[in-house]
Amino acid sequence: MDHNNIKTLGQLKASSYRSLSVKDELRKNLIVQLQNKEAGFEGILGYDETVIPELQTAILSRHNILLLGLRGQAKTRIARLMVNLLDEYIPYVSGSEIFDDPLNPISWYAKHEILIHGDNTPISWQHRSERYTEKLATPDVTVADLIGDVDPIKAATLKLTYNDERVIHFGLIPRAHRSIFVINELPDLQARIQVALFNMLQEKDIQIRGFKLRLPLDVQFVFTANPEDYTNRGSIVTPLKDRIESQILTHYPKSIDISRRITFQEAKTSEEQKANIEADGLVKDLIEQVAFEARKSEYIDQKSGVSARLTITAYENLISTAERRMLINGEKSTFVRLSDLAGIIPAVTGKIELVYEGELEGPAKVANTLIGKAIKSLFARYFPDPERAKKSKTANPYNDITEWFTEGNTLDIADSLTQVKYQQQLRGVNGLYDLVKKFHPKLSENQTLLLMEFVLHGLAEHSQLNKKYLEGGFGFSDMFESLFNTELDDDDDDINFR
Repeated sequence: MDHNNIKTLGQLKASSYRSLSVKDELRKNLIVQLQNKEAGFEGILGYDETVIPELQTAILSRHNILLLGLRGQAKTRIARLMVNLLDEYIPYVSGSEIFDDPLNPISWYAKHEILIHGDNTPISWQHRSERYTEKLATPDVTVADLIGDVDPIKAATLKLTYNDERVIHFGLIPRAHRSIFVINELPDLQARIQVALFNMLQEKDIQIRGFKLRLPLDVQFVFTANPEDYTNRGSIVTPLKDRIESQILTHYPKSIDISRRITFQEAKTSEEQKANIEADGLVKDLIEQVAFEARKSEYIDQKSGVSARLTITAYENLISTAERRMLINGEKSTFVRLSDLAGIIPAVTGKIELVYEGELEGPAKVANTLIGKAIKSLFARYFPDPERAKKSKTANPYNDITEWFTEGNTLDIADSLTQVKYQQQLRGVNGLYDLVKKFHPKLSENQTLLLMEFVLHGLAEHSQLNKKYLEGGFGFSDMFESLFNTELDDDDDDINFR
């Protein structure tokens, strides 16, 4: 329909336009999308077999929807993408605060306009991008914010009594008439406000300061909530939860591959970073594995969850750590090293909620532990298990490396090392280059150096070498030498050994 040529109610009636409720409109466009086998919900990854089918079923059923899941599970993004299932333009009575349907007006203003002007009533058109309202539920949200209040200034200006519907200033929900209305973190909303919502879902009437105004609002409600909120801050009142017809459970990515695709879709890296900084698949997988380790760590509150934003911000920090070194050293290009993982710690510590044991360890130490576990988890993909190799009757491929450290040699890899010095340091370890070339002969020079460093970290995580954290890097030494050279902490100086 050419909305540019329809300017009055009479022209709208003469056209083929037919009024639909917002839920019927979503349903109609979803049916077309499914029949045409179009994807829909672009950018939502890992939900093809779980969340998206349930969401489509709810829309086909014309349901209000509750998306229930931990933080960083794309709940709000899903709600925003529902706008794409609306018609591109819909007509409304020009000047209407709540965008009344010209063929089915509900406000005093729209009814009065049509009564006065008839078929000459002016019509405007609203784009689907304007038919979305989002509100974060906080304890200070009021009924007036969501539903409306009496406006004394309007009453005085128009010389109206408070019994007149025209003195009402509409809140967010009436202004979302014929639209999608999203309330994020629903349990944070006070119980009395939730009851007011329940009344709107059930009875379609609005009660404002003694008014009982029956407005058959046409709204697609989408609520989001975190299961943790049910115990921590509040809950969804039972009558309201009963009226939300479909509850859909979201989840974190179930594989590193999907997690990685989400990270690279969302991570913001500049064109210069993409051109000058090489990031191997190994370091990309390590970033994702850190999140997987965090989601099962005993130091982290699992009820709070580990947001997908952890891997996104960690990857951005990883690239920037390598970029900073490149700029300081005056190099034109570089690649991400394992020592650069020290740069992701601020991104990790800001995204995890620690339990008591984790607080005792400290956030930075927990982050380092997660990085270590990620390295250990992925090591077997690239090299033989060092523990099995040690017990094997055949030659241990790591012997030359561990013996080099046993002879008293140590290796410090600072994240500020130039490319040349980084290469010299790693090449100085006996057997390290040969081991990597034995198992991965076709790699580039940069990839070979990365795996050489990876071997040292992997051996340390399997207790074959000692690894210590330096300011801006890591130090490696013989495992047994570090045990014999352990010094007492300052707090232990006065202990008497008997």
